[in-house]
Amino acid sequence: MLDMIAFDADDTLWHNETLYARAQERFKQLLIASQPEAAPQAAEQVGQKLYETEMRNLGRYGYGIKGFALSMIETALELTGDSITGQDIRRILDIVQDMLNADVELVEHARPTLAALSASYPLMLITKGDLFDQERKLARSGLASYFQFIEIVSGKTREAYRSILTKYRIAPPRFLMVGNSLKSDVLPVVALGGRAVYIPYHLTWAHEAVVEGSSETGYVQLEHLGLLPALVEEISQSA
Repeated sequence: MLDMIAFDADDTLWHNETLYARAQERFKQLLIASQPEAAPQAAEQVGQKLYETEMRNLGRYGYGIKGFALSMIETALELTGDSITGQDIRRILDIVQDMLNADVELVEHARPTLAALSASYPLMLITKGDLFDQERKLARSGLASYFQFIEIVSGKTREAYRSILTKYRIAPPRFLMVGNSLKSDVLPVVALGGRAVYIPYHLTWAHEAVVEGSSETGYVQLEHLGLLPALVEEISQSA
């Protein structure tokens, strides 16, 4: 029997990476338009520079749209030699505002899966990023009522999961984590002796990628979220 089923939010319950992908594409086109003499490979260079800036800033700003916004502005300043115009900075802020105001689009099967599981199990949401941004998305998603517990952490490390398990007095084998990132949602939980379900998303941020050929096991991979209730029932019957 499971004592707790926990879910990642972004790209597990609602679409998030596609939001960032669209924003990055707008950002690339903005910078290219501001420098018509840029080489054909400029779009790729902008994307790589933005990623490097985000990685450098993670320790300062953490995860989330606000940190992403600051990284876009910093990248624009660096790539233009501080010559980017105030008008273009305003356009970058428009991209950010559109991200913040975007509708929360649920992943297929999210609502019926949570409804089915919450009838028999306590559910927890574990997500990382800006507190205000994640709380806003959860409220707008219409899924908040399915969760008894919500944990918004600065990062999903083994220590973060250990702290959560200790806080709620849950033995690792009786804890199931469901997410789309092997690096953040699956492998740290498995390392603690917990259970995990990996549901790949069609887009993956490079920072969340795991080196191919990893021999890590101990988790189950599902094609989509709708298959989760049957798996949970199987786990419960075999326990």
